[in-house]
Amino acid sequence: MKDSEHPFFRPLWRRVAIVAVCLVWAVIEFASGTPFWGMIALGFAGYAVWQFFYLYKPADESRPSAGAEPEASAEAEPKE
Repeated sequence: MKDSEHPFFRPLWRRVAIVAVCLVWAVIEFASGTPFWGMIALGFAGYAVWQFFYLYKPADESRPSAGAEPEASAEAEPKE
């Protein structure tokens, strides 16, 4: 799993908030007269849009995670 597909990023509002923070940061940098850092912040925002909206594919809910153990069925017979 890639970091951009981490369960933390599953809610849409978190992905939107990250992009918005990067854009606000860029506006502040440009307004304060530091276009170099403004361009870096715009780069972060562009990368976030690319990762969180264009390439983002949420994990399949029906598939168990790699670290999860399969659950034992209540109807399963014990082994002898």
